[in-house]
Amino acid sequence: MKYTGQTGRPFKVIFQEHVRYFKYNNNISKFAQHLVDNKHAIGKMEDIMEVVHVTKKGKMMDTQKVSIITKKLKPATKSMTD
Repeated sequence: MKYTGQTGRPFKVIFQEHVRYFKYNNNISKFAQHLVDNKHAIGKMEDIMEVVHVTKKGKMMDTQKVSIITKKLKPATKSMTD
């Protein structure tokens, strides 16, 4: 499972936050909550986080995030309907 999100902060800081939320079952992080709810392991930062696109913050970043998530979900959605 890969985390898809947007940030202006270092990955390491965000990853440490998710690990803390996961460890203490804190639902502030929807990502950590998903891991807990579905009994997934958190994994290493380099295995679950990667830069897929760099852009300036703003509406364009929001649009690109939705587009990336939609593209990643299409194969899963298609196989579920086959």
